[in-house]
Amino acid sequence: MNVKLFGEFFVTLLVIVDPPGMVPVFLALTGSMPAKARNRAATQAVLLALGVIIGFAVAGQTLLDYLHVQLPALQAAGGLLLVLVALQLLTGKTDEPSDQIGTSNVALVPIGTPLLAGPGAIVATMLYVQRAEGTGEYLVLAAGILAVMATVWLVLRFSGVIVRMLRPAGIEVLTRIAGLLLAAIAVQLIADAVYAFVQSYAALP
Repeated sequence: MNVKLFGEFFVTLLVIVDPPGMVPVFLALTGSMPAKARNRAATQAVLLALGVIIGFAVAGQTLLDYLHVQLPALQAAGGLLLVLVALQLLTGKTDEPSDQIGTSNVALVPIGTPLLAGPGAIVATMLYVQRAEGTGEYLVLAAGILAVMATVWLVLRFSGVIVRMLRPAGIEVLTRIAGLLLAAIAVQLIADAVYAFVQSYAALP
């Protein structure tokens, strides 16, 4: 087993996914749920992210080429989606019963994607796959993806301890902070996508 490749890929993907940074957003979206539903949401989100990342690792470039979609477009779409979620968190609309989103919906969007399986994680995985040589290195990358997702699941799974410490008032404050952070992440994603588009078109003859 190529330990160096595994360590490099594991650290890279873990930093991009950023499990500690995910906790505030995850708690903001699931803090009012019962513990069992919150744990189920964590599992569903991680499984979806795992499937998306593996899917793009196997056929991502082919799919994007077929659809004539550039990676910056995927990045901008993820940013726009996060803007909508951030606005919900900032305005407190997720607290209203009529606006409550189902557990599976929250787990799939935005937690599973584009937060966990976002443009950064997808692009990094695709680049490592393109550089890999032979079945052995592909298996190392697969093990790296599984290890990162297992780490994320553990962090989200035990976020319930934080919920008990914060109580409802703390969760409400955390929700507003998470909304602000999420808005900043969304703006950065869109800005990076615009910059990438400008760079690519500026390079044309």
